[in-house]
Formats: sequence, C-alpha cells, structure tokens
Amino acid sequence: MTTAPIRVEVNGQAATAEQLRHPALVNYGHFTAMQVRDGATRGLALHLARLEAATRELFDASVDPDEMRDHIRHALADDRDASVRVSVFWPETQDVASVMVAVRQPMDPPDTPQSLMSVPYQRPVPHLKHAGSFAQIYYGRLAERHGFDDALLTGADGSISESTISNFAVYDGETVIWPDAPCLAGVTMQLLQASLGGAGVATRRAPVRLADVPSVAAAFVTNSRGVAPVVRIDDTTIPVDAGLMKTIGEVCGSMPWDPI
Repeated sequence: MTTAPIRVEVNGQAATAEQLRHPALVNYGHFTAMQVRDGATRGLALHLARLEAATRELFDASVDPDEMRDHIRHALADDRDASVRVSVFWPETQDVASVMVAVRQPMDPPDTPQSLMSVPYQRPVPHLKHAGSFAQIYYGRLAERHGFDDALLTGADGSISESTISNFAVYDGETVIWPDAPCLAGVTMQLLQASLGGAGVATRRAPVRLADVPSVAAAFVTNSRGVAPVVRIDDTTIPVDAGLMKTIGEVCGSMPWDPI
C-alpha cells in the first residue's frame, strides 16, 4: 500500500520541523476540510466562516478570510484538483495564530453503500471541527475491525448524532431528517439543507434514535467528499431509496464551485 504525498505549508511557506512541533505536541486547534476541483470548492464562504468562528471561540482572535484564501492558493501551487485541510493553531511563542494548509490527492465519495456500527460516544464541543479526535479514530478503527465502514456516534439514550467523519440523516419517505443532537454542522450538510427543498424534498431536524432505525425508508452520510447511502446499522438492514439518492446527486451536482 502506498501513501499519497502530502504538501504542508504554515503561514504561506513550506512547513519546518520547528513550526510543526507545536501541533505535534499540543492537541488544541481547529480545522476545515474541503475538496478542490479546478481551483474551486463548494461552500467556500461556509468554510471561511467556520474558521473565523472557531478561531474567535478557541483563541479570542480573528483570521482574515482573504489571507486564508491566499494560503490555500499558495499551498495548492499547480494542483487544480486536491483534498485540502486548513488548520489553525496558536504556538505559545507567537502573538498571532498560525495557519497550516495540507494538500494531498483528491478524494471522491465512497463507491459502495456504507455500513455503520453504533458506539456510545459523542464528541466534546461538537459544534467545532476541532483537533481532538482520538475517540473518533479509535471507534472508527474498531468499527472497521468488526466489518463496518465507520462508527455511528450515539448518546446514552440511543440518540444518534453523527458518524466519526460525516453527518448522518434518515429519510421517512417524504422528509430528510437530520438528528437534533450534538454534532458538527458540516458544509455539505448545510448546502443540502439549503437546497433540497428546491428539489421537492423537505428537510427538518428531529431526534433520531437507534430504536427508530428499523422503520426508516433510507439513510445516508455526507461530508466534504460527497454523499453515500447507508445500508446497515449494527444488525439492521436499511433500504436504498434510488429516487432520493438520484435527487441528492442532482442537487449536489448543481451546487456552484467557488473559486479559491
């Protein structure tokens, strides 16, 4: 198995070992992840707003959206298609935040329906896409060892929130229901919430519990890579609604790409 090369820059320059020491040793910061195609990404304003809001909350400071875009463009160099992760951290030796941009090969949505293993965990400070992801990685790997694609994070009462790397939604035959539980408002999720109504599919937020899974008409996950249907949660099989997935695919396909 080969690993795709990663290009990493900090504050617009090739990262040095000294610059990377802090994020390697101090697990405090936040990030956003995006897919770039032909030098553009979907939901750029949402990505930039996420970085600005989290920087204010974690560091009581601001970041310049135009500077963020400059850093991303510089790190992309001649790559028009890529996976990009923009992280913000604050070394003790600095008076301002540092911005790290990692660029690697582009990624597409999973090409097979997904299976999820429920686990008793919900992310702390879930509205932030923060650097503390030990439990997500742990449960994700545990799910894979048990033959699943990912883990589904749940509360003590069986309330579903999200997967380790994606938002989760169910469909009751008429409406897409996003769990009304602590989770990250993913960019793809936000774009779908704003767009599905125009395609004739209503959306709402409501509690979704593991006990509800046997009765749902369909389920799917969304992240920066796209959307994939869910066909199994634990021992429960979930049907794939081809019409719904076709509509979601068309909606996603019509979403504009914002030049970086």
